[in-house]
Amino acid sequence: MRGLVWQPVVPVPLLVVIAVAASAFVLWRIVAERRSRSLLTAWIRRALVVALLLLMVARPGIPGGTAKASVAELNVFFVVDTTSSSAAEDWDGDQPRLVGMRSDIERITEDLAGARFSLISFDSTAIQRVPLTEDASAVVSAATVMRQEVTYYSHGSTISEASSLLESRLAAARKSDPQRADVVYYLGDGEQTADSAPGSFEASKNDTSGGGVLGYGTAAGGRMKEFDGYGDQYSKNRYIKDKTRAGSPDAVSRIDEKNLEAIASQLGVPYLHRDAGGALSSVVDDEKAGRITTESGSTASTRDLTWILAIPFFLLLLVDIALVVRALADVRPEGRLLVRRPSARAGGVRR
Repeated sequence: MRGLVWQPVVPVPLLVVIAVAASAFVLWRIVAERRSRSLLTAWIRRALVVALLLLMVARPGIPGGTAKASVAELNVFFVVDTTSSSAAEDWDGDQPRLVGMRSDIERITEDLAGARFSLISFDSTAIQRVPLTEDASAVVSAATVMRQEVTYYSHGSTISEASSLLESRLAAARKSDPQRADVVYYLGDGEQTADSAPGSFEASKNDTSGGGVLGYGTAAGGRMKEFDGYGDQYSKNRYIKDKTRAGSPDAVSRIDEKNLEAIASQLGVPYLHRDAGGALSSVVDDEKAGRITTESGSTASTRDLTWILAIPFFLLLLVDIALVVRALADVRPEGRLLVRRPSARAGGVRR
């Protein structure tokens, strides 16, 4: 029918098979019972029940619904910088930047409870620590144990190291469920220490519907403790040295907001500099309120008409159930003939 939108609750091929089988059976019974008026009427009524049921499964609707998306329709990707600079001690005084990143990941998962979350981290390489999951606690736990890269392996890093991995994960999520909106939160300081220029996140822009780039650090910067990969805490109380300068003083990492703003522009999301206790509302409010949707999700909004079909369906079904119950009530079990054998006291033959 023109103007209707169909959203079947089962795959279309399966619906066609069910429709053909059910229709064939009902038509066969109508032909078989055509000589009995009561049975013919019953099977015509059942044919209507089957037709209404098939239409309900096909879920007809009309375009123009105004329902908002929900947080549960979001995929949230965290992309976290775990290079040595993430240990710079200029968060909330002299805390490592990773402390702020972990805290913000926990806050965002709480604000967007019901979404699916994934955690990607990068230093010299990018890895997916947690694939998309509805278990927000798994992401928070993974972020809690997340540490800076081992200092020995730190030889310069690029802020775009995770661009290819993020692009592939977004594409996979869109292919798996195009109705869900994908939002990205990039957490880092923007410091490019590799000799090459940073790459771009532009390839992920079309698959990114919201989120934000969160910047950590200060212009003054902070020193970074070494990390040898052992234990739950930074395992040495020594600081990374800047061997490019005379005397090898302690290296200082400083935030590069221009680089972070460039990443935000490439992804098409806002940039927010983070301070301890600062609000995250500018990067989570739209997602939390359900105003973030994919193109396909927003255009697929319809008014479901299934409830209209359900009214005659249940009325006809109740009529059929009532007639069957009445027919069963009319059935009486045949009485059994009880034969008593005469007893000796009642005049039976004595021997």
